[in-house]
Amino acid sequence: MKEGIHPEYKVATITCACGTTFQTRSTRGSFHVDICSGCHPFFTGRQRYVDTAGRVEKFQKKYGRVKRNA
Repeated sequence: MKEGIHPEYKVATITCACGTTFQTRSTRGSFHVDICSGCHPFFTGRQRYVDTAGRVEKFQKKYGRVKRNA
């Protein structure tokens, strides 16, 4: 492999909104996530309504059902 063309992988701390933290390696560095395997409904079996920054309301406003008079 050529020298000097590969990114540098640093130790990164990933922090979830639920409070879970874990360490991995990343070119980006440390960052925060909204959902992780510790709180995701698929892995926990518990239903949870996940809405980030009003995306559901934005979708319903754009594509929602329109009331029409018959």
